[in-house]
Amino acid sequence: MVPICLYNGTVITGFASMEHCAVLLEEGRVTDVFSQRRFEQKQFAQDVRLIDVQGAYIAPGFIDTHIHGFGGYGTEDASTDSILEMSRLLVQYGVTAFNPTIYPGDYEQMITAVTQAAAAIGRESGARIMGLHLEGPFLSPTRLGVQKPETLKPVNLAFMEQLWEASRGHIVNMTVAPEIKGMRELALYCIKKGIIPQAGHTDAKYENMVEGMQAGILHATHLFNAMSKLDHRNPNAVGAILIHREMSCEIIADGYHVHPDLFKLLQQDKPIDKIVLVTDGLKPTEQEGGPFFANGEEVVFRDGTFHRKQDDVIAGSALTMIQGVKNLVSFGFSLEDAVKTASFNPAQVMGYRRKGSIIPGGDADITVFDREFKVLLVIAGGIIKKNCSQGENNASCYS
Repeated sequence: MVPICLYNGTVITGFASMEHCAVLLEEGRVTDVFSQRRFEQKQFAQDVRLIDVQGAYIAPGFIDTHIHGFGGYGTEDASTDSILEMSRLLVQYGVTAFNPTIYPGDYEQMITAVTQAAAAIGRESGARIMGLHLEGPFLSPTRLGVQKPETLKPVNLAFMEQLWEASRGHIVNMTVAPEIKGMRELALYCIKKGIIPQAGHTDAKYENMVEGMQAGILHATHLFNAMSKLDHRNPNAVGAILIHREMSCEIIADGYHVHPDLFKLLQQDKPIDKIVLVTDGLKPTEQEGGPFFANGEEVVFRDGTFHRKQDDVIAGSALTMIQGVKNLVSFGFSLEDAVKTASFNPAQVMGYRRKGSIIPGGDADITVFDREFKVLLVIAGGIIKKNCSQGENNASCYS
């Protein structure tokens, strides 16, 4: 593995930003972060690859913990090859790690989808698959979004154990409705297995949310979407998430799933460390041509997002992580905080201890982008996956 030094950039470490800095990557890890002055004084070994990023931002690689598909490939394909294609394509957009998100389905469908997705782990050519996110099947029938009602199930720990075994222990997070019967036992099961339970697709009352928190449900799926709304007589799910600062939450920052001005409220009510940017992206995201399908249903792209064709219900996002970071900045976040929601925060919530920051000892996962939020260079595990930088007189992208 060739050592790499990125220099002449603004480093966003995950905690702060530093101008005129350099980052040294060796053996798949960050080994040093230093000033441009020190870079100019430093004697490098001949094998170190020096890349001038020409003033661009050097940020931690983005981590998408909720994504169903990308570029015409999706988890609903129940295909290892489709998951590997997602890995290959996502890294071109600055994503260096992701959790493929499995839709609820019948017993056999879910087992197959989980088995095929888990089989992709360790075979990636691009973004690393950290583990699987199960969005269901233990959800509220009254907060479906575009989930199919026939795929929902009562809590069944025996089936949960089957899913765990099919994943080979690679389920990382799971969306659940805290109010449904048997949820406490399921939450305790998740905690025992190291799975992050997160409240979503829920019609929970405030007291249900508090009970869920007591059982370890301390993260929430796509805040404001597919959950019981804030009410002055019962704060419900949205209110509980905003009131309890210890709860972290996903947010879809496409400007359509959540009104841009609500991000001002979110910044006031939640510590920045508790906000996690996700795409909830669908299979046709960045796909060329049509017609488009997601989870077996035709969807149309309109007003910046996908709608189910049969009833015009919003079906999911067409967001990319780099666009989400750009949008957050336009919604009033500092650049440092926007990048944090896309890297350090998901790493902390999910327990990816060496990811999400640029500090010595951390994984060498890097996304370099310019002032217009164009991704120029992506490094995953210390290996260059995309390079559009001019720093090596290279005018074209390669991977």
